[in-house]
Amino acid sequence: MAPSFFKRQALRTRNGLAHLAGLERPVVARTPRDLVWQRETARLWRYRSDDRSIHVPLLIVHSLVSKSYILDLQPENSMIRSLAGEGFDVYLLDWEPAGPADAENTLETYAAGLVPSAIEATGADELTLMGYCFGGNLALLTAAAGADDLPIRNLVALTTPCDFHAIGFLADMFRPGRLDADDVIDETGLVPAAVMDAAFQSIKPTDQLVQPLNLWEQLWSSQRAENFLALNGWTRDQVPFPGATFRQTVELLVRDNRLAGGELPFAGGTVRLKDIKRPFLNIYCEQDTIVPAPSAAPLTGLVGSRDASELRLETGHVGLVAGRYADEVARPAIADWIRRHSKETRGNRHTARAAAA
Repeated sequence: MAPSFFKRQALRTRNGLAHLAGLERPVVARTPRDLVWQRETARLWRYRSDDRSIHVPLLIVHSLVSKSYILDLQPENSMIRSLAGEGFDVYLLDWEPAGPADAENTLETYAAGLVPSAIEATGADELTLMGYCFGGNLALLTAAAGADDLPIRNLVALTTPCDFHAIGFLADMFRPGRLDADDVIDETGLVPAAVMDAAFQSIKPTDQLVQPLNLWEQLWSSQRAENFLALNGWTRDQVPFPGATFRQTVELLVRDNRLAGGELPFAGGTVRLKDIKRPFLNIYCEQDTIVPAPSAAPLTGLVGSRDASELRLETGHVGLVAGRYADEVARPAIADWIRRHSKETRGNRHTARAAAA
């Protein structure tokens, strides 16, 4: 039972003073894990678990435009912890913040180089590849370009943009005749974190005004306040973006809208989404203001898989992976689909190295 009004006010005062004094800062990404492979900015983590009953591992590719702890925000609010608790052998490919040495990294650097190398580093004969936001774009390009060579059993896209003309302001500001990519790339060859932050804040310019009120509403509960602060801290915790990849994004994805046509110039040739024949799940959200549903929805019909399905959820970009809706609706649905598509038909599909780990 929730405390009375007066009790809540007293708790808000106590917790608010602790917050202002900096005594209680949220600790994030607490699920135990081991770094099993690293190259350049890429880091491959494997999460510890006593129950890896689903023998097809799950590799999550995080976005290049944010930090991965949104997937493991708090112990009671963690997509990764939830999936590991369901018996999945969970790996996460995330990225250290880009520096000047990464300025010339391209889509090919990631989708033809680092992501396939991380897949190999898992040691799995088959795995489910799942990408979040722009990480989904990298996963799609990886799967399409390596259609015959990579051990991808299933492919899952979490709120992944496809039709960039349907994104709205974030993409529209770079349409022809408006900003060019080089207008926001600094002398280090990167799009600075501050620019990325300003772009995302521009979607909801009133958020900074209402956040103190929202925090006050949560302060009566230490746990709720900690989750609130962790989540809102993540939304402002942006990272630099490699300039060369950003130029490709603007020219190929935003202006030419190539991905919406199912084909993209890639690594000296052409990558085609129709070459993706694995079972495919496209997950997108009705209330998503970063990747609106009309931007993500076309993916389902562009892949070549006979087993291509979609999950349209009544939540937002972050609500898909963190919060009550994620816990009660999104995570169970995602886990169910992957579990059903990971059932063994030919024995344990791990290599001996992975099985012994």
